[in-house]
Amino acid sequence: MSDGQPEGSANPQAQSDNDPISIKVVTSTGEEVYFKIKRGTKLKKLQGAYAAKVGKEVSSFRFLYDGNRINDDDTPSSLDMENDDTIDVMVEQVGGAI
Repeated sequence: MSDGQPEGSANPQAQSDNDPISIKVVTSTGEEVYFKIKRGTKLKKLQGAYAAKVGKEVSSFRFLYDGNRINDDDTPSSLDMENDDTIDVMVEQVGGAI
């Protein structure tokens, strides 16, 4: 019943920080922008690239992954992101109370 592979090697290619992955950034209006970055690259770089693409300041957006805000030091590897994962981007709002 052995197929020649040792036990525990279900994923023979371990993903390193240099492996690029594709990340989808989605706005609240449904617009999508795709980025390809390495797993070890800080997501701050992706945030800056997105802001430059839409012509706004980075501080005018909030970037969320699985409902949690992305910090400047986060990387796809530190957030256990996989290929084709989605980052939600929201417009930063101040206030909201009447």
